[in-house]
Amino acid sequence: MGKVYLVGAGPGDIGLVTKRALNCLENAHVIVYDHLANPALLSFCAAQAELIYVGKQAGSHTLSQGEIEKLLIERAREGKIVVRLKGGDPFVFGRGGEEALALAQEGIPFEIIPGVSSAIAVPAYAGIPVTHRGIAASFHVFTAHEAPEKEQSDLDWKTIAKLEGTLVFLMGVRTLERIVHELLRHGKSDQTPVAVVQWGTMPEQKVVAGSLADIVERTKEARLEPPAVTVIGEVVRLRSQLRWVEHKSLFGFRVALTRPKDQCQELAEVLQQDAADVLITPTIAIEPRPLTDEIRKELLRLHAYDWIVFTSANGVRIFFSHLARLKLDARALSESRVAAIGEKTAETLAHHGIRPDAVPGRFVQESLAESLAVHANDRVLVPRAAVARDALEKILTEKGAHVQVLPLYDTVPDSHGISQLKEALRQKRIHIVTFTSASTVESLAGSLAAEELAELFSGVTIASIGPLTSLALRKLGLQPAVEAKIHTALHLARAIIEHVQNHSQQFHA
Repeated sequence: MGKVYLVGAGPGDIGLVTKRALNCLENAHVIVYDHLANPALLSFCAAQAELIYVGKQAGSHTLSQGEIEKLLIERAREGKIVVRLKGGDPFVFGRGGEEALALAQEGIPFEIIPGVSSAIAVPAYAGIPVTHRGIAASFHVFTAHEAPEKEQSDLDWKTIAKLEGTLVFLMGVRTLERIVHELLRHGKSDQTPVAVVQWGTMPEQKVVAGSLADIVERTKEARLEPPAVTVIGEVVRLRSQLRWVEHKSLFGFRVALTRPKDQCQELAEVLQQDAADVLITPTIAIEPRPLTDEIRKELLRLHAYDWIVFTSANGVRIFFSHLARLKLDARALSESRVAAIGEKTAETLAHHGIRPDAVPGRFVQESLAESLAVHANDRVLVPRAAVARDALEKILTEKGAHVQVLPLYDTVPDSHGISQLKEALRQKRIHIVTFTSASTVESLAGSLAAEELAELFSGVTIASIGPLTSLALRKLGLQPAVEAKIHTALHLARAIIEHVQNHSQQFHA
């Protein structure tokens, strides 16, 4: 018997998702997800996980509620760990209670993982506190998802109109006219402030504010569409002073990261701190090579090398992983000098107790080669990817050094990440794409014709970590608008923020 986790995906911004929710996604065999769950969350799922979309939009349901419940039960009975990923919180108008009851009646183990409700998060991202001392001592949440042609409402409008606190209506764009009519009919002042927030917490967030007297017309003029949250009450007036997220540089931008998921944390965090929605779509994967006799031989004779030169953090991690299997550690490098191509590689070495003797000012192979005090007949070991630029070896060989390349890993296309990126680009959901190596570019291009590549990136800002990556992009006819001056993820993130700030008028035209 498997288990079902009813998981709240929050209002959209993946920064508002709980650690417990992410843990469930990472370990699930099956993810059954909604229209309102941010697709970026699917990048946290295992590559082999089964993804089943059961989104419900106005006039279009992929599966009925009963069919969804049946699906959860069937997959759990197959012995699988199932995540039912629901926008907001499962128990706040999310029909989580119905699904939990269906599971309980069938004897299926389940857990509820609460999520941040859009009822409070969406107003907060619009600069509207649902309660405020001296203005609103309570707030009330209602579902407005009622058919417009329905003659009898389930809501007690007479009582609702008399409430003194903040009124929050979920999913009410298409019934807004009815909401306004009923409140006015039962005595609410037509000067009561109202705000309608579309896709709150997401790059598509759009806010229309007014009063009960004009909000319907204002919303029509702005062409707001579901999903949206309607907030009614005096707290709406605070928005002019508290609209914090709209002042962040990357608010309204969705950024795709193409490097492997386990190497995205720093770049993602800096971008998210400036309100970007980050989509992790790796175009490459790192596949360590097994501890072969060739690798074993070189690791057992490290003392014979004058220099050990690392050209990537990946190489460092895999190198020390193999050393550990041989019951060796950093002391095995004690008779050699060590070089690192850049800050991140040096930082990874430091985690293993090694402070490199050489780190070039520019993080490219040519600068690395020139920074080494290599003499004729020096022996140099270069643990790196099986396929990589050979500029380092050529320059060192010209200096008279004996260079031994030790292939530790392969860089291969990540078909799942490439597929996600292509689909998001086709849907025009991506504003900025980052590339952190030539291989991230070439891997994507390998699955696309030149015409399709140009079409997908039309109107998209391309950000490159450095000149070699930019060169790979230009060879494919793609022009990077952003290039990091220092070739690290942190400086790439800062370059993106600076570029958006300098071109704000262009982006918001």
